[in-house]
Amino acid sequence: MPVATPSLTFDFAGIQLDRRQGLSRQLYQALRERILDGRLSSGTRLPASRDLAASLSISRNSVMRAYDQLYAEGFTDGRIGDGTYVAQLPDKPTPAKKLSTKVSTGLSPSLSTGLSTKSLNHAGDLSSKVIHSASMDLLERHHLSAHKTGLPRAFRVGIPAFDLFPFDVWGKLHAAFWRKPGLHQLGYGDPAGEWRLRELIAVYLRTSRDLQCAPEQIVITSGAQQAIALCAQLLLNDGDGVAIENPGYRAAGHAFAVAGATLFGMPVDAEGMQCPDSNDSRCKVAYVTPSHQYPLGVTMSLARRLDLLAWAERTQGWIVEDDYDGEYRYSGAPLAPLAALDRHGRVLYVGTFGKVAFPALRLGYLVLPRNLVKPFSQRRAVDMRHSEIGTQAVMAEFIASGHFQRHIRRMRRAALNRRDALLAGWPQDLPGCSPMPKPSAGLHVTVTVESQAREQDLVAKAESVGVEVAPLSDYWLPDSDTPVDNRAGLVLGFAAVPEADIASALERLRGVWR
Repeated sequence: MPVATPSLTFDFAGIQLDRRQGLSRQLYQALRERILDGRLSSGTRLPASRDLAASLSISRNSVMRAYDQLYAEGFTDGRIGDGTYVAQLPDKPTPAKKLSTKVSTGLSPSLSTGLSTKSLNHAGDLSSKVIHSASMDLLERHHLSAHKTGLPRAFRVGIPAFDLFPFDVWGKLHAAFWRKPGLHQLGYGDPAGEWRLRELIAVYLRTSRDLQCAPEQIVITSGAQQAIALCAQLLLNDGDGVAIENPGYRAAGHAFAVAGATLFGMPVDAEGMQCPDSNDSRCKVAYVTPSHQYPLGVTMSLARRLDLLAWAERTQGWIVEDDYDGEYRYSGAPLAPLAALDRHGRVLYVGTFGKVAFPALRLGYLVLPRNLVKPFSQRRAVDMRHSEIGTQAVMAEFIASGHFQRHIRRMRRAALNRRDALLAGWPQDLPGCSPMPKPSAGLHVTVTVESQAREQDLVAKAESVGVEVAPLSDYWLPDSDTPVDNRAGLVLGFAAVPEADIASALERLRGVWR
């Protein structure tokens, strides 16, 4: 007669429950953790719910709820008339490669909740050691730096005067839309964006920027960065060259590099970015900020613009024009963008509401040659289907009601006053620094410095008194031929805070800068 194999015994030592929290959830997590780490092996018989409840001094219902959850997730098997057993699980630990894959793709909320901190840390260690791809290698070298957080300070770069945004008006429009939204707007939308907003953007660009475009040419994006990333993804093959301003907007360079492009830094002088050589077939795309170069602040001359357009036509290349703060011009009307001169459909125009409203809005747009609208919309649909409807609809009403145009005029006056406050209080004859230029456009100004050591000294002393000054050296490509000391400078945004805060910051700088 065969001898029955004795059941494995259950040891509940170490299970401690906090009676101020859900008891059944804690018990479920404790049992699941023991099953996952092998302390409760396959075939172990769990105590009867009544016995375990008595041992832990909790109600039987709490135990039964924990058992039910374990059974529902496959951790246990119930045998009619014979109790509850730990389900048959792999005898050996999951190999590191498989474990790292699960960790990298994300555990379900119910599974991850019960893992101990030690277990999760161990899984994370395995993940970081095993996961490897060319894309991740690129991200190690091409990722966005962490933005400054908290309330804006002088002289934070890239921030408009969003303290002046009419939040009361925006709030009313937002509430009105969501009080009774059109049911036709609540399903999946057009990946190119809400039609009414595209119509109004086209009218705005035609009337204020002399950019003749139709709503069909516009694709709404999640800020300018997504627009640039779409250009990088769709205009380039792996290894294609991109002519990019150097120094320039590093986030754009990162987007092109992550897409597999090779970056060619182009010098920037008083006329803007120098044009790529037409005899050099390596560059397929040129990225420029012609209205107000970032970060040097120069405006691209007409001759240089025409040269760039001619380059694109001869080489069948593309020009990505980033007009991130084109609304801010302090003498005369804003300049017509490069795209307004394009007669051969080679310019992709990037616009954003972030520099007129506030960056957290994450609302931008592309004006595309007609033959590119379909592929750009298709790619955007694959990435994120479409933009959130409420922000688009509210912005459309904000523009249609005249609030947008009034706000732009107010923002332009405020930026001008804040620029003048910076110019008036800037310390003259600062050792090692050139005189501060008088910017005629944009939201920042750059002062060149004699050496990188002096630049770093000034930046560190500014930070010590709570003032943000960006080093110009951070805007250069790492492999630039330009000598290190020739890359030094200070980049100051002047729109983020009111004049009184600017005056206070300048007073603190005078106290530490020598």
